[in-house]
Amino acid sequence: MKVLFVVPYPEGQAASQRFRVEQWLPELEKQGITYKLAPFWSQRAWAILYQRGHTWQKAAGLAVGFLKRLGLLYQLPFYDFVFLHREATPLGPPWFEWFAIHIFRKRIIFDFDDAIWLPNTTDDNKAVAKYKLPQKTAAICSWSYKVSCGNHFLQDFASKYNTAAVYLPTCLNTQALSLKPKQRTARLTIGWTGSHSTLPYLKLIEPVLQQLEQHYDFDFLVIADKEPALQLRSLEFISWRKQTELEDLQRINIGVMPLPDTEWAKGKCAFKALQYMALGIPAVVSAVGANLAAVPDGKAGYTCTTSEEWYARLEQLLQQPALRQQFGRQGQLQVEKHYSVQAQLHSFLQLFT
Repeated sequence: MKVLFVVPYPEGQAASQRFRVEQWLPELEKQGITYKLAPFWSQRAWAILYQRGHTWQKAAGLAVGFLKRLGLLYQLPFYDFVFLHREATPLGPPWFEWFAIHIFRKRIIFDFDDAIWLPNTTDDNKAVAKYKLPQKTAAICSWSYKVSCGNHFLQDFASKYNTAAVYLPTCLNTQALSLKPKQRTARLTIGWTGSHSTLPYLKLIEPVLQQLEQHYDFDFLVIADKEPALQLRSLEFISWRKQTELEDLQRINIGVMPLPDTEWAKGKCAFKALQYMALGIPAVVSAVGANLAAVPDGKAGYTCTTSEEWYARLEQLLQQPALRQQFGRQGQLQVEKHYSVQAQLHSFLQLFT
């Protein structure tokens, strides 16, 4: 069997692609399945895509991406399956998907982990947002052989258009992770990791952290691709790097994942919380969407609705190292049982049957 992975990003650069596509590739090799990874963006274009300026270089990167997709059409006859992560092209209609399915008669496995059928305009994409055509998601769902959905909210949407929509959570290879050392550390760290697109959510708990700063001594560590604009004296920022990702995360004693209660946020797959829990770090999260299923409240962490709850739960964990240790162990077991590569391997391989 041969599989063509049509993906947006250069290899190793984006969390959704790393954990929903790239980490499964060694498992395919073990099954004797060969594959090709075909990114839209080049490494050079990706490096400047979210920086200010570089308009002509970005336009050139976009044009090259479209040309690569055009050339890829001629390679389709050599593959048994096409695994499409999110979309074939970032702008415009789903022409590549249409040709792959209706002209080349390929079986497409469509995979997504956000509510990408909803408009999602940010400062970074507002110039091109009207060309993204999120409504194409429904069409791609209806054309696809199977649809792989990162949470049940996404599956409910896809099921309206395709009866072969399945739930496959974003997983971690727990056998490859080093657990956080014991929770009795000289200095405590509350932490968050993510990308520029979710950085604004930290504003939801900024007043809570400011209040905690008045009574407790801790660091608030942000690991991201862009520095946050937060008024916190405890703030420490580290640029995300793949090479030091696990080492940086292990500095955290308590991991947080605030989300607004919106339709877009319900499409999130609780991945930050899963990263914390897999490393034995208790997670304090907003009671929104997939967070409710991923984080057993009062066992592996806390799900919070109000600012008062956020304050009380963070304070409790700051004060009790034994509770942090207990929650961390329960979180690790939760991930191993439900969200690990080992637990979901059969479900992933079933996509290709």
